[in-house]
Amino acid sequence: MAKQSLTLNNGHKMPLVGLGMWQVTSPEECKDSIRAALDAGYRHIDTAYAYQNEAFIGEVLQEYFTAGKLKREDIFVTTKLWVTYHEKDRVPLCIAESLKRLQLDYVDMYLIHLPVGLRETGKGGLFPLDENNKPAFQDVLLTDTWKGMEQVVRSGQARSIGVSNFNMEQIDKIYKIAEIIPATNQVECHLYLQQEKLFRFLKERGITLTAYSPFGSPARPAYLQEEGAPRVLDDPVAKDLATKYKRSVGQIHLRYLIQRDIIVIPKSTNPGRIQENLKVFDFELSGDDMSKLAAQDKKLRFFTGLQFKGHPEYPFDEPL
Repeated sequence: MAKQSLTLNNGHKMPLVGLGMWQVTSPEECKDSIRAALDAGYRHIDTAYAYQNEAFIGEVLQEYFTAGKLKREDIFVTTKLWVTYHEKDRVPLCIAESLKRLQLDYVDMYLIHLPVGLRETGKGGLFPLDENNKPAFQDVLLTDTWKGMEQVVRSGQARSIGVSNFNMEQIDKIYKIAEIIPATNQVECHLYLQQEKLFRFLKERGITLTAYSPFGSPARPAYLQEEGAPRVLDDPVAKDLATKYKRSVGQIHLRYLIQRDIIVIPKSTNPGRIQENLKVFDFELSGDDMSKLAAQDKKLRFFTGLQFKGHPEYPFDEPL
């Protein structure tokens, strides 16, 4: 059996496969997915303040703890700081809300969801708008936000801290002043966006890479679907390898990433698929097949966060 977790730069272990909970907002669907995942053996759940499903996840975790099926230390929970809480003294307020919903005393990983900050205006919901109905950008220094993140480790509210959707320049800003180095950077990463440059950059600094949308998010919202964009799951090389290894195409995609020491958080609400996505530790791709898959990189980003374009910390202009 291949290794199933990575040891982070602070000594904590993070399971290589987790369940991504983005876009799962129906209470029943969310709770059923979490139960299916825990029953299948998942020990890593990835959510966020902005996903608006922390309370449902918390309910199921409590159910399993109370029934004695799991102990708190068995499970690795990630959640994220939202863009309206970037000021140093607001970071603890955001995590406190998340912990209350999750019914936990601490999370295992707390990430800055995006490098872009917005100010609360009471208009526009999660993405506040200014008086001209434009995003209410706020320019908080990322180094200040990071100081707030370090505070939640010291208070015991988070075991590990990291970032999400950060580019190399932004990581560097934090790395230079950090008393606690980020443990991971969670970014879009799949066969058509392999993030090799970023991966190497992070590795040199002892930071892991967590891949969201490891299948290229085939169910992403319509506004993110470009006509004629290739579907990652239709990749012919991965399909051939699925036949060769007698595996599903999805398993080939996940195996490729975890074999590169990349943590993956595939999202699914289908119990069969949830089980299948975890069955990637009992086979290995040959070096030759890894090279074939490496050659499929198209540097194709599906999540460009265009609503944040114009903010000084918009992260997606850095060359891949």
